[in-house]
Amino acid sequence: MTPTTTDVTHRLVPSPAGRIHLVEQGTGPLVLLVHGFPESWYSWRHQLPALAAAGYRAVAIDVRGYGRSSRPDDAAAYRLRELVADNVAVVHALGEESAVVVGHDWGSAIAANSALIRPDVFRAVGLLSVPYAPRGGPRPSEVFASMGGDEEFYVSYFQEPGRVEAEIEPDVRGWLAGFYAAFSADTMPAPEEPEPHFVARGGTLRERFPKGVLPGWLSEDDLDVYAAEFERTGMTGALNRYRNMDRDWEDLADFDGAPLTQPSLFVGGALDASTTWLADAIKAYPTTLPGLMSSHVLDGCGHWIQQERGDEVSRLLINWLDSLGS
Repeated sequence: MTPTTTDVTHRLVPSPAGRIHLVEQGTGPLVLLVHGFPESWYSWRHQLPALAAAGYRAVAIDVRGYGRSSRPDDAAAYRLRELVADNVAVVHALGEESAVVVGHDWGSAIAANSALIRPDVFRAVGLLSVPYAPRGGPRPSEVFASMGGDEEFYVSYFQEPGRVEAEIEPDVRGWLAGFYAAFSADTMPAPEEPEPHFVARGGTLRERFPKGVLPGWLSEDDLDVYAAEFERTGMTGALNRYRNMDRDWEDLADFDGAPLTQPSLFVGGALDASTTWLADAIKAYPTTLPGLMSSHVLDGCGHWIQQERGDEVSRLLINWLDSLGS
């Protein structure tokens, strides 16, 4: 019988954060799955049983600040180096010396930096939605502040503690539904409508979300899972990842321009701004990802790629993992 997510094992393991909650399924070579914003281990619900059935030990974590993992109070505790240390701790807590790491959205950056900083632990890296771009250029805050003209880029909007939390808190479930819909292929605003990555001065992000519609990949029950987690934990731990981009830029100075040399995979959505805005990063892959073995941009797909195209992404992951060998 094909495994389902009812066959998973939930576990808490020690990490520099305190604890990391993970969900595990299958046996074989370890594949660590790292989600993005605003998600959880549940984002990998399609991949966990598929990878397990293919002969892999699939482990999806709640990133520091999410779900049942620890949520440090200090915003600086969410810098990339700290999240890399969590990933290393998970691998060792599971009794392994090495793993393949796969990430989506912010998880893609966490996965890439895990492989960059700890190549002794992470032997291969899969990147979903957000391409790899080496550290470099001006401070991220300066770049984001220059975007949007009279409007404010969402990353800048997220910087001030409490600001976007105040927008979300009155209706967490509704905000999440709108955020997911805004960047899904079947529900995203038309090109002539206001861009949901930007906020009008004095406005809110929510104003530009689609109203009263869920994307095809997200059931009411799925939304309930996400909403229940964030209603319990609040959003600050998740948002603190955005509040460390300048710290990351400083922390990673020794890796300025560094290529990611392990065997790698990239899968993006053709309708995802992460793919289109960062097209130059993808073009640079021969230099920045010299170990790239497989690269795919899925037509008609938005940002939530492993949920929008669960079976297809699982197949691409398995084909790539099989090519790596154990």
